[in-house]
Amino acid sequence: MGTLTPPNGLTVHELAASLAGHLRARGSLTEPRWERALRDVPRHLFAPAAAWCTSNHASAPRGRFALDYDPAAWWAAVYSDTSIVLQADDGAGDPLSGKGFFSSSVSAPGIVFPFLELLDPQEGDRILEIGTGSGWTAGLLSWATGPNSVTSIEVDPKMAARAAVNLRKAGYTPHLVVGDGIKGWSEQAPFDRVHVTVGVSDIPMAWIEQTRPGGVIVLPWHAGGLVGHQLRLTVVDEATAVGRFHGAASYMMLREQRYNSRWSGHHHEAAHRSTTRINPRTFWNLDLGAQLLCIALAPRVGWYDVSEDGENSLLLYELDDHTAEGSWAACDHKPGAAEAEVTQYGDRRLWDELLSAYRQWISLGSPGYDRFGLTVDSAGTHLWLDHPSARIWKLQI
Repeated sequence: MGTLTPPNGLTVHELAASLAGHLRARGSLTEPRWERALRDVPRHLFAPAAAWCTSNHASAPRGRFALDYDPAAWWAAVYSDTSIVLQADDGAGDPLSGKGFFSSSVSAPGIVFPFLELLDPQEGDRILEIGTGSGWTAGLLSWATGPNSVTSIEVDPKMAARAAVNLRKAGYTPHLVVGDGIKGWSEQAPFDRVHVTVGVSDIPMAWIEQTRPGGVIVLPWHAGGLVGHQLRLTVVDEATAVGRFHGAASYMMLREQRYNSRWSGHHHEAAHRSTTRINPRTFWNLDLGAQLLCIALAPRVGWYDVSEDGENSLLLYELDDHTAEGSWAACDHKPGAAEAEVTQYGDRRLWDELLSAYRQWISLGSPGYDRFGLTVDSAGTHLWLDHPSARIWKLQI
């Protein structure tokens, strides 16, 4: 794109400072050094000249922006809390259309910086990044740790090549690898920090094995429910890591761990029907702590809400079913009705499982997400409440 200059007399530093102010106001940027990084590793160098943007915040722009068509709008979109789509349908779709399955992006600053603050990299740390994408976070990590400290893995060769060009323009030269991030990169191990930029349900043991004892792994943990969760693990030994949750985080899934995300009400005539006094809206904005317990007690269940003409519905489906023939459930509430209608089909009663998990969460005193933690070791993955010695729920992932 050559040398870029913002229009209307603005500077890149002014745009970055304005974005930093918005992030600070929302609590997404709390450390001054990352504000400096936002200025020093310019985001526009990692954005295509025409792109589809999705907003991470209500006030952020959304839609298609092109530098040659409307420069002011393009710059405003790039320096706002947006995700900038780089690839759709693993390269088979049009990333400028806003349609299809988004498979790579420049992640929104409002989630990039909370993860970097959780990672807390220091100068000289050896960093492994899973998912290079545009290269922006690899650049930010290189800025924080110094030259030759960052190894970043990207599964898609075309995306990796684009990231290499972007990083060179920004003046950074991390070690870029085209490969399967689920295997880590043993050639550069051990690492002090592992930074994961893709959603993960089953945490690969390779990441723990390749991290020093006391080292940190941060990742978006997507094992079910509505959204993913920010997880920070500390490595105990080559087979054990323990950590806590730090809020919500929705990311594109690791390719090997993608799951079904569509509801299908097949065999409706054979479904079981009942009623409930629970309004399905209860689960629309479910507390993150409740979601974590639902992951444990209603494993591999996803759900989403639908509202039409005043009727509220919750649709549940099995995450690991890709045949559109798995178990499903629906809870539908009509305006003014005392009870909601429940319809369930399949080997599992998904609504019953979810409702039971929700009730157990209430019986525990409705604990927030910050009271939950995760242990990953040779015995599996366990969710615990308050202290890792109290292993309560072994997860089915």
